[in-house]
Amino acid sequence: MRRRTRRVLPAVVLALTLLALCVAVVWLLVQRLTGAGAFISYGGVIAHLNAATWGDRQVLVAGAATLLAGLVLLALAVLPGRAVVVPLTDADDFAAGVARRGLRGALRDAAQSVEGVRSARIRLHRKRVRVTIRTGHAHTASLAEAVCTAVDERIGRIGAHPVPKVSARLRKAGGR
Repeated sequence: MRRRTRRVLPAVVLALTLLALCVAVVWLLVQRLTGAGAFISYGGVIAHLNAATWGDRQVLVAGAATLLAGLVLLALAVLPGRAVVVPLTDADDFAAGVARRGLRGALRDAAQSVEGVRSARIRLHRKRVRVTIRTGHAHTASLAEAVCTAVDERIGRIGAHPVPKVSARLRKAGGR
């Protein structure tokens, strides 16, 4: 059970770009049919397009940009997005998961429950959890180990599958 994000943003950007292009073409044609004063000169656009050759710099740049945009959109469509739901321990006839946001909050609470931790920031990756801790005390390795242990214990109780590796990084409260 791995629910993936939908690629809404690239689809919206592509749709708006195509809509703007279509509106410009319709605007041009309506101006041409009605004989109204041209905001964009139809004859000028046609003359410019007829004068362009495949070797022109503008044509090559436009072609390369279109190719790059197509490859990016293709990669976004094919490659999986970030999992929205993290699967829990597999049982034979039962599938369950926890939302990434909820898991991040539970792990943050576990990290902040350790004595000496002022705040914690959790980064969830596919096979690891990175915890950045802000403390008011001097950096000590034992504090990082205690946070890793607390977060590992919480992950064990939640039952995330597969179990990610936990790493902690300490920062002093005032600095970056």
